[in-house]
Amino acid sequence: MQALLDAIAQIEPSPDARRVFHGRGGLYPGCEHLSLDSFAPVWVLTSFKPLDDHMLAAVHRALSQRWAKIAPNEPLNWVYQCRHDSQSETRLMAGAVPDPHVVSERGARYRVHVLRGQNHGLFLDMAEGRQWVREHARGHKVLNLFAYTCAFSITALQGGAKQVVNVDMAAGAMAIGQQNHALNGLSSGAGFLAHDIFKTWGKINRSGPYGLVIVDPPSYQKGSFVATKDYLRLMRRLPDLLRPEGRVLLCLNAPELSTDFLQEQMREAAPELIFEERLPNPATFADVAPERALKVLLYRAPALAA
Repeated sequence: MQALLDAIAQIEPSPDARRVFHGRGGLYPGCEHLSLDSFAPVWVLTSFKPLDDHMLAAVHRALSQRWAKIAPNEPLNWVYQCRHDSQSETRLMAGAVPDPHVVSERGARYRVHVLRGQNHGLFLDMAEGRQWVREHARGHKVLNLFAYTCAFSITALQGGAKQVVNVDMAAGAMAIGQQNHALNGLSSGAGFLAHDIFKTWGKINRSGPYGLVIVDPPSYQKGSFVATKDYLRLMRRLPDLLRPEGRVLLCLNAPELSTDFLQEQMREAAPELIFEERLPNPATFADVAPERALKVLLYRAPALAA
C-alpha cells in the first residue's frame, strides 16, 4: 500500500474530477486492487480486496495530512468502496458528500453519486474521448449510443454539434443526463430516447445520417449488451447511420477483449469503414498491458464516389 500513500503525499489541488492513483494498471506491485479518485470535494478509494481497519486508518492519516497542507480551511471528505466477490460495500469515512454532488471536467459540469452503486455517473478513463468529441463535433449531427448520463452529449454540444441524439435503455441515467445538460446551460440541441437500442433502429435511422456516432456500451450487461455477441450486430448498422466521411468512436472497456477483437469484428461487419487510430487514455490510467485498458477506436466512412 506504500505506493498509494506516496501518491497521496504528492496530491496537488485541481478543480477537475480525475484519477489520482491507478493501482489497477499494474505499475505498482502489491497495489493492483487499489484506486483513488477525486470527485471534488470528495475522495473515493476503491479496493477490489477487503481492507482492514489498520489499512484504512493509514489512508485516513495520509489524506488528512495532505489535505491540511493543500486545503487547510476545508473539511476532508472521503469514501471507501470495496468490490469483492461480486459484492459492493460503500462507506463514508470522513466528512460529508454534497447533495447534489456536482463535479467538473475541463469546464463541463456533471452530477455524480459516489455513495451508491459502482458507476458514479462519470467514467474518468474516458476523459480524452470526451475531449476528442469536443474538438471534432462542430457542425455535426451526433448519435450517442449507450449514452448513460450523456457526458458525450455535453462535450459535443459544447464543441458546436448541430444536434445530439442520446439513446440508452436506463431511464434513470438518462434523467441525470438531462440534468447534466441543464447544469451546463444547454437547453436545446439534444434529444433523449430511453429505449433499447436494438428495438429502436427505426427512430435512430430517421434522425440520421450522422456525422459522428459514439458507441460506448457496457462490456457485459445481461439483458442489455454482451460485447462478444452484440457488438457485431451493432457494427452492421453503422454504414447506414453515417454520412459520407462521417466518423464513429468505438469504445470497449473489457480487459479480456483486445483491440484485435474490435477490428476483426469491424472487418466482418462493416469492411468499408476505415480505421484511423486508437485514442490515448488519460496518463493517470497508464497500464503495463495496454490491451487490458479502455479501448477507443476511431473509424471513418468513405467519401462519396466521384
